Amino acid sequence: MMLRESVSIAISALRANKLRSFLTLLGNIVGVSSVIAIVAIIAGMNGYVASKLAQQGSNVFWVDKFGMIFSEEEFRDALKRKDITVEDGRAILEICPSVKAVVPQAETRQAVKFRTRSAGAAIQGLSDGYPEVNDVNLTAGRHLTATDVRHNSAVCVLGSDIAEKLFENLDPLGRQVRVANYSYTVVGLAARKGKILGQSQDEVVIIPITAFQKQFGHRSQIVLQVQATSAATYKKAQDEARVILRARRHVPYTKKDDFGLITADMITGFFENFSKGAFALMVGVAGLSLVVGGIVIMNIMLVSVTERTREIGIRKALGARGADLLHQFLSEAVALSLLGGVIGVLVGAGVALLVKAVTPLPARIEPWSVFMGLLVASSVGLFFGIYPAMRAARLDPIEALRFE
Repeated sequence: MMLRESVSIAISALRANKLRSFLTLLGNIVGVSSVIAIVAIIAGMNGYVASKLAQQGSNVFWVDKFGMIFSEEEFRDALKRKDITVEDGRAILEICPSVKAVVPQAETRQAVKFRTRSAGAAIQGLSDGYPEVNDVNLTAGRHLTATDVRHNSAVCVLGSDIAEKLFENLDPLGRQVRVANYSYTVVGLAARKGKILGQSQDEVVIIPITAFQKQFGHRSQIVLQVQATSAATYKKAQDEARVILRARRHVPYTKKDDFGLITADMITGFFENFSKGAFALMVGVAGLSLVVGGIVIMNIMLVSVTERTREIGIRKALGARGADLLHQFLSEAVALSLLGGVIGVLVGAGVALLVKAVTPLPARIEPWSVFMGLLVASSVGLFFGIYPAMRAARLDPIEALRFE
């Protein structure tokens, strides 16, 4: 029996019983589509995080009061710690030979005004050295300087979204914007950086860290962005910074750090662990759906064998061997499950693209997931089609011809 003929018979059976065929394929469709969609979202998220971390300056790690928190108990303990200060950053820069730059950052969200226009923005207090550490480029004007930081200068660099909202066709350079009750002169315009999970990175106003503390107080949380001299000294710079901070904060050698140190590897590791958990959940859901789909296929094939008993008897009477019938019914089962897999791939890809279009979550269709989805779907049909096919192949032709 040619494979094409077996597939043709299977498709004819599908057309003859549309509702039954849909229910037969449903398990495979759900299983394969969930694999495709979840793998696409996970792959998109991992690639997205990696690309955004790559936009940060090279060899950078972060020091703050909290670090990476994974439980409420850890959060409560972290609240009791001393705040990280600008002076901590200065000490790291002066003492650690493996550290190239330290940029303290504080942030709050405020309304920024120019004349009658207003826009919400992230107000970032930074020190000089931020262009390389934060990977900030300009389209016009200049960056903040050490002199600006030292003298608490009321100057700022605007993100592109804020510049467009406040000034439209006007040149912002040299004009003043108001942040709460303080006025700042615009000295630079930052190049567009895009969004992270739907949140714009260009709705930002950068001011000197000293001016930030003067306006908003010294109790604002400080994050130290520390840049190592090279990739070779990256780990050494972390160790040196840890030693300096433990000494300044009088942490006994028997106790853990009372501050957080975060690296790009830690962030990507967190997302990888999250991905593994999501993938395990997906495998469970998909596996259950495929098993249910396989059982349905087996039962439908058994019904088909019963309905076509006389046909099987005629085929055997005309010389068809048991192997021919076995091949025919296995081909039908595989064709059924493979068709469900193809529909599942299309549905899963559609769901992934829909998620990408209407939410901030990225998605990327992985070719290997498509291949694996189709392979597993056809394997399910092959496995669960064996029993019905063997039952058809073992039918006695005389008894089959007598079947009513």
